Amino acid sequence: MSILDRFTLTDHVAIVTGAGRGLGAATAVALAQAGADVVISARSADQLESVVEQVRAVGRRAVAVPADLSDTTATAALVQAAVDEFGRLDTVVNNVGGAMPREFVRTNVQAMEDAFHFNVSTAHALTRAALPHLLKGDGEKSVVTISSMLGRTAGRGYVAYGTAKAALAHWTRLTAADLAPRIRVNGIFVGSIMTSALDMVAELPELREQMETRTPLGRIGEPADIAAAVLYLASPASGYVTGKMLEVDGGIQGPNLDLGLPDLE
Repeated sequence: MSILDRFTLTDHVAIVTGAGRGLGAATAVALAQAGADVVISARSADQLESVVEQVRAVGRRAVAVPADLSDTTATAALVQAAVDEFGRLDTVVNNVGGAMPREFVRTNVQAMEDAFHFNVSTAHALTRAALPHLLKGDGEKSVVTISSMLGRTAGRGYVAYGTAKAALAHWTRLTAADLAPRIRVNGIFVGSIMTSALDMVAELPELREQMETRTPLGRIGEPADIAAAVLYLASPASGYVTGKMLEVDGGIQGPNLDLGLPDLE
């Protein structure tokens, strides 16, 4: 196998959540370009159809499953779609997640529990549903989680989001231990990426300049930066890697956008 062949996923089948736009959409297309067929999910059916068209344009197959994965029972439908349509499952990309920034005094217990549920419980539910099918057959079997640099560092306003992403990172390490050697489990600490979540930044030059100046590589990331890392973790190229978190963040060691939250009185 040549070194380039190690980055191919010919005829593999992958599930990608949160795939209607942004990181998930870029990841689904990247996996397809590497040879995989994909099952993609998001709340918006219209967004998914656009991604399906992009996957088909590179000669691979895609199945869209609109779903709100905050209802963890919906994860089973993604696995069933992969098995029904493609007859196998090789990779799960747990990309869905998020939580709005909010200062500590406005972050109640429910907000903490919601953030954990959406970021960690959904990944756990989907991976459990996928497990029997990941254990079938030979070849690379992998799970990739999308965490955040706020899961490894600290910044004001991110107590719920950062805590949930830190939990997801450690879930990745623990699950890797449980599923080795049959299934590799890795994740990514994602930095600031130019998706719809940063639309406000894109429209305000002073905010964009602040983020770029505070990033050692001098730019905000693109979805393709993360998609390339997911491809590495899903492919034979990372065949000797499990239980690890890649830092794909431009070199930042803390939040590069100041939310302007004041000290407590």
